[in-house]
Amino acid sequence: MITIGFLESNSIAKGIEGADAMLKAAEVRLVTSRPSCPGKYHIMVSGEVSAVQSAMEAGKEVISDSLIDELVIPRVHPQVIEAINMSTMPETIKAVGVMEYFSVAAAVVGADAAVKAAGITLMEVRLGTGIGGKSFVTMTGDVSAVEAAVSAGIEEAVESGMLISKVVIPHPHKDLLETLL
Repeated sequence: MITIGFLESNSIAKGIEGADAMLKAAEVRLVTSRPSCPGKYHIMVSGEVSAVQSAMEAGKEVISDSLIDELVIPRVHPQVIEAINMSTMPETIKAVGVMEYFSVAAAVVGADAAVKAAGITLMEVRLGTGIGGKSFVTMTGDVSAVEAAVSAGIEEAVESGMLISKVVIPHPHKDLLETLL
């Protein structure tokens, strides 16, 4: 299984430098490295646990005072990385679930919990770009599976105060579906 590591910086310049340090420190794959709103920088790497931990330490050392948040998830579900990169799209869309968070880390944790809890397909994990630094996760599946996935995916965010909203739409209108793809 794959491990992911995530760093969020309030400095774009330090974020870019941190990403470089992470890639040079260990054998990891860059999942994403980009600026986000409002003027933050996100870095996510994947690989073996020890490599991700080494990369995270190197990145945190460079980013230091500009570090906002960090996250390591061992054995992350492969759909999480695919949905972050929007590299797969479900063949059919049934019920739709949306989980909205105040932080990027909360969205990644929520997406992983949701996909591990029920037989759903993650459609997208949007990491704070173009939406004021908020993040959201969209998924599809049978109504009961989406409901179970959303419940699991918001649990930690409810406890930490990072959940903004959640919704399950049992039969989304076909015109709405086009906007989700």
